[in-house]
Amino acid sequence: MPITRRSLLGAAAAASVASRPAIVRAQSQTTLRFIPVIDLTFLDPVFATAQVSRNHGYMVYDTLYGLNAALEVSPQMLSGHLVAQDGRQWDLTLRDGLLWHDGERVLARDCVASIRRWAKRDGFGAELMAATDELSAPDDRTIRFRLKRPFPLLPAALGKSAVSAPFMMPERFASQDAYKPVTEMVGSGPFRFVADERLQGARNVYARFDRYKPREDGKPDWTAGPKIVHYDRVVWTTMPDAGTGTAALQAGEQDWQETTPHDLLPVLRKARGVTTRVLDPRGFTCMLRVNQLQPPFDNPAIRRALLGAIDQSAYMTAVAGDDPAYQVSPIGFFAPGTPMASDVGLDVFRGPRDMAKVKADLKAAGYDGEKIVLMVPVNSLAQKPLGDVAADMLQRAGMNVEYAGMEFGAIGQRQLKKDPVAQGGWSAGVGNWQGIDWLNPAANTNLRGDGNAPGWYRSEKMTALRAQWLAAPNLAEQQRVCRDIQALSFEEVPYYPIGQYKQPTAHRSAITGIVDGTAVFWNVRPA
Repeated sequence: MPITRRSLLGAAAAASVASRPAIVRAQSQTTLRFIPVIDLTFLDPVFATAQVSRNHGYMVYDTLYGLNAALEVSPQMLSGHLVAQDGRQWDLTLRDGLLWHDGERVLARDCVASIRRWAKRDGFGAELMAATDELSAPDDRTIRFRLKRPFPLLPAALGKSAVSAPFMMPERFASQDAYKPVTEMVGSGPFRFVADERLQGARNVYARFDRYKPREDGKPDWTAGPKIVHYDRVVWTTMPDAGTGTAALQAGEQDWQETTPHDLLPVLRKARGVTTRVLDPRGFTCMLRVNQLQPPFDNPAIRRALLGAIDQSAYMTAVAGDDPAYQVSPIGFFAPGTPMASDVGLDVFRGPRDMAKVKADLKAAGYDGEKIVLMVPVNSLAQKPLGDVAADMLQRAGMNVEYAGMEFGAIGQRQLKKDPVAQGGWSAGVGNWQGIDWLNPAANTNLRGDGNAPGWYRSEKMTALRAQWLAAPNLAEQQRVCRDIQALSFEEVPYYPIGQYKQPTAHRSAITGIVDGTAVFWNVRPA
């Protein structure tokens, strides 16, 4: 299939949308009107791996530690912690005055149950629990870890803002099956979820939780510091397309658009009363995931042979245009510009692609025309172009490709299937992750090596290297291990990194206080 860059006409963005019933003006001057990047399909942010679910999680729930834009961890729900017994006991103390949205006190046993549930879904959490001999609540405010061995990264694990973040829930919800989504949203975060105003596919509504108690120290900085809310309500409205959302922002009918398509940046830069900016310089890292349980990608030689077909620049141009300020390639298995990133193995992505050689290499590796079912989320502004490039690349490499275009939410369900393609399974899919998701081998769930993440990559060598990284005594040793991890990744190919792009957001200029990082809604002030 030929590849053309996504093109959206500025004229469409400039068209009036005031008559559209789905776009309404503010109910009050204290309503923030927000356009998320995609519809919020899954409400449970521990069950889901979607960034939009994580952002929703930060509205409703809170975390024991927070993370600032410099990637420094500090207590959030906690007043602090004490470490004893040569690092093998941690006592975390909850702040006074924390309440769930139903008015009940936040208790340590709620947090113990929440940590256990989260750890069943998250690689970093699994590593923490593997090092834990006993996790208990000796009293209402104390969360106690008795460790088998020192785990100095405990605050980093419990303060991670990457998917899946360790959100705290009441025990009655946190005790539920981690592999089934919680459907009732009761948190202790700065906003309540207004369930009776939810219109799936179109609208989600949040109301300020008046009894939320912010931290009294520090400054608002991403998920760290005081979470002080200045709006009574935040309404998320899902738009039918990027042009409609951009037009609504220009017309003042929406206040903040999470993702501004690069094609429309020139339009918004000329618009009066609109500001564009990049919230996170780590941007988004992108991947082509393959199913390693099924042919042909169960064969590591085939996975290695396909490396020669990957043109990261083509992927990034499809998403972010040809402005070098917004795209980075080649990249490896850690986010560029972060401490664990290196150049190990990147030469495989440099230079022109030789598809004739790739075809020959695939045949020699054992590829015999098996059908490749490629999942592409057609309603994602970024992932749809990535999928189009992937389909073209696989076809030019001589592979038998079935383009399976579907809604983002449907892909979230299908990627959990382990069945062969003939029984509704899948072979490959594209994805974009925030750079913070690829900071290190504990946070990057795609490098787990235990066969538990979609793609089902399993590797004893990777598991051993991750253990070495967790035990590393200093940054230099962590970086050495990560170079080994990247070298192994190019040998075993858990997935294909396909580039990094930086994503602007756009908002009405009168809106102030938006913090760096991701879309969070404390500290944001109306005009």
